[in-house]
Amino acid sequence: MFKTKKTRSESEDGARTYTSSDVSDIAQVSLRQLQWWDERKVVSPQHEGHKRVYQSAEVIEITVIAELRRKGFSLQKIRRVLRFLQREMGKRLSEVLESDSDLHLVTDGKSIYLEDQQERIIDILKNAKQPMFLVCVSDQVRRLNESPRKPMKAEAATAGSRRSARGA
Repeated sequence: MFKTKKTRSESEDGARTYTSSDVSDIAQVSLRQLQWWDERKVVSPQHEGHKRVYQSAEVIEITVIAELRRKGFSLQKIRRVLRFLQREMGKRLSEVLESDSDLHLVTDGKSIYLEDQQERIIDILKNAKQPMFLVCVSDQVRRLNESPRKPMKAEAATAGSRRSARGA
């Protein structure tokens, strides 16, 4: 009987798995690049014999790493980000990227920042202990538009003098 090639399968726990070829196509990186990242423990998939089997979380991490590499970030900087997330936040990159995550990665093309709380960002590549604080202009505009408007003293005095001038 002929063996059929499975490109996407399911692991024992029912989660979708991906072959190296799948991941290479998805992340637009070479098979050799995936092998090198595995050897350097950047992203280490499961091994079934000589084949690498990737979980969805690993595929997400690889696509982000590949994109950061294309944007000019060195692998050394990316590894610092991965280590910081693991050590300081107890999270993997894929957990940070989930839609319901409280953590967000932001980059300006020179550094990589982590928003770990609303209104607080940490520069992961420079000094993770010194956070930056954000002031959201749209929040301030929203607050201004939602607050009941009270007349200022000068407005109240002008309105009062107009009333007295009309009554005179």
